Amino acid sequence: MGRYVIRRLLQMIPVFIGSTFLIFFMVYALGDPVAALFGDRAPDPATAARIRADLYLDQPLYKQYLHYMGQIFQGNFGTAFNGQSVTELMKDAFPVTVRLTLVAIVIEMIVGIVLGVFSGLRRGRSVDTSVLLLTLIVVSIPTFVSGYVLQFLFGVQWGWAAPTVSPEAPLNELLLPGLVLALVSLAYVTRLTRTSLAENARADYVRTAVAKGLPRRRVITRHLLRNSLIPVVTFIGTDIGALMGGAIVTERIFNIHGVGFQLYQGILRQNSPTVVGFVTILVLVFLIANLLVDLLYAVLDPRIRYA
Repeated sequence: MGRYVIRRLLQMIPVFIGSTFLIFFMVYALGDPVAALFGDRAPDPATAARIRADLYLDQPLYKQYLHYMGQIFQGNFGTAFNGQSVTELMKDAFPVTVRLTLVAIVIEMIVGIVLGVFSGLRRGRSVDTSVLLLTLIVVSIPTFVSGYVLQFLFGVQWGWAAPTVSPEAPLNELLLPGLVLALVSLAYVTRLTRTSLAENARADYVRTAVAKGLPRRRVITRHLLRNSLIPVVTFIGTDIGALMGGAIVTERIFNIHGVGFQLYQGILRQNSPTVVGFVTILVLVFLIANLLVDLLYAVLDPRIRYA
């Protein structure tokens, strides 16, 4: 196991370098950050040259990238165009989005897996049909529509939740945004659990467990569900980074100043250091989540061993 972890960590290095270079190239090579800083006004050539020198933009692109990588390994992600450190923006934004993502993941896991188990064990019945229809409706509705509808109903019409989230973003105020963020993924988890459970229910090891006279609950929890959760864990693991990076719409609806809000502001104002810095951290989140998912495979299925 130890050698496998080391090998995976080494494999993550070229992936990280390649991903961050592509991001860096798309942001800096395909646009002019200095021109974006001045907006519609044409900057004075001398002033523009000085700013480019201060931001290391007067160097070739590969040197800019090497300089950026050297800075981030020192914990310095640069300075936003408003003069604020990108690292400080991260310290304020990431804790909020992490809490929102955790709420969404918990809702996604509990509700999605429970509905998937009920549907998979009753395949072809009315419960199964109802769950499939409900998940199809959820997947078909865009997040900005479901977000505004749930905000109006729960936050404005019925007053069961706060329509907007305060700057402190306590967990009780993140329940409704977490539900909105988790809805589409919840539907996919439900369908994936249902399909995997229905397929494994016909496997030889399940029939053997039933033939031995094991209690139905033990057959489901110890044998059937444990093996059926492998594709679900894969989806949830890769969904962590997607939820953190894809929370732009949800954070805009509920006025949450998290990662999505900062990325939206950075893209809107063409604030290149902010966009590149935040996306770099999201790349790391994706890589670490994928590694943890691979390690969880051995926990769920003892037959899986890593050399």
